[in-house]
Amino acid sequence: MTRSHRLFDLMQVLRRHRGTVAGSVLARETGVSLRTLRRDIATLQGMGADIIGEAGVGYLLKPGFSLPPLALTEDEIHALVAGAQWVSRHADAGMARAVQDALAKIDAVLAPEMRRTFDDNGLFISRQRDSQDRAGADLGRLRLAVREQRKLRLAYREEGAAVAPETIIWPVMLGFVASRWSVAARCESDGAFRIFHLDRIDSLDFLDERYPGHRRQLVLQWRALPDHPCRQRDCG
Repeated sequence: MTRSHRLFDLMQVLRRHRGTVAGSVLARETGVSLRTLRRDIATLQGMGADIIGEAGVGYLLKPGFSLPPLALTEDEIHALVAGAQWVSRHADAGMARAVQDALAKIDAVLAPEMRRTFDDNGLFISRQRDSQDRAGADLGRLRLAVREQRKLRLAYREEGAAVAPETIIWPVMLGFVASRWSVAARCESDGAFRIFHLDRIDSLDFLDERYPGHRRQLVLQWRALPDHPCRQRDCG
């Protein structure tokens, strides 16, 4: 591993920990000796990284510093391109444009020797089999509704049901599981959390009214419930 890559790895480890982290932990995660780690910390500080701490105490990286130019490994490039392919072929047009714009920015600052890897990654992600199976739901507007905490009114047809009663929900998260889009939400009428599959929505209205509180707190409440999906299977 080159020294520049080692410095980038060290920056990533510091960012990942966010708080103060012992030098022994940094050395182990970056695969270097404590002596080399201390030299690398000093180098980063000399380049302008706001790292506070010392040997025997621990180190903390304050936000606001990055190492130019962008350096990525081949595996990191492959992961980014694969993720971009997935988003382009399974999400809405707005998200697809955004990820292609992001890739263009990455390509513009890659080292010349890595651009061949960027253009020829040997990976293929298939398109969603039935991209129209969303009952006319606009994923772009749904993403905006989640982000802005906008209420939704929908008519939802349960499996085997003859009618689709209307309800107002507070959307907290969009999901894509087993080639199927869904929205996790809190029902306004009874406060229960449910998952609504988009292919079962007969009608959907985007309301101007915002629901109270903070979406992240609702997500935490949902995840704490004993019947949360991640308690039924390994969600990583």
